[in-house]
Order: sequence, then C-alpha cells, then structure tokens
Amino acid sequence: MTKVPFMKRVIVDYKKLTPEILSLLVEKYPDGYDDDQVISFKNAKNETVDAVEVRTEDAIYLVKVSTRLENTMANYDEDDYDDADFNEPIVEIPEKGGDDEEAEEDPEDED
Repeated sequence: MTKVPFMKRVIVDYKKLTPEILSLLVEKYPDGYDDDQVISFKNAKNETVDAVEVRTEDAIYLVKVSTRLENTMANYDEDDYDDADFNEPIVEIPEKGGDDEEAEEDPEDED
C-alpha cells in the first residue's frame, strides 16, 4: 500500500486570497464554477461554509465562495500582479492603472 503524503488543508477567505491561489482558481474554473463544484461544510462555529477546492503539490485550499470572489475571478489578469505580490493577499495589493484617489475617498464601498 502506497502512503499518500500529508497535505495541509487551508480554508481561505476572499480577504486572504493571494494572486497565486486566484491564478489556480481561474485555471481550474476558467468559466466559473457550478453548484456541483461547491463543497459545503460546517466550520468550528457550526456555520455552513460554501467553498471551491484548488490543490497545489503540498496543500488543498478551500476558498470560500462569495460574489466578490466570482467578480475577481472574472476580471483576473495575471499581468495585474508583480512576482513580489504573488503571495500577498489581493486586498492589500494596490490596483494598477486605476484612479487611486477616487478609491480612497469612498471607504463605504468595501464589502
């Protein structure tokens, strides 16, 4: 019997989503994901969580499903991120080519 190496399992919220994981999501679900690809489970607080799965060589990521995730996947362009940004949460990476002043003036637009 062959032993399967242990893979860490990570639940990822949109706020912690990195360009690397986003890239994996877009690669696995290029046309978006369907209901039958969504995994539902109970978290430690007994709340139902819906997520989609992506795998790397050493980890399984369950990315929580949300409208913001769907929009981000639909608008994903790898060229929007520098190599140095690839492991940073996307919400902390400044948008390129946008009008930053306008974004800063309207903090109510978050979430």
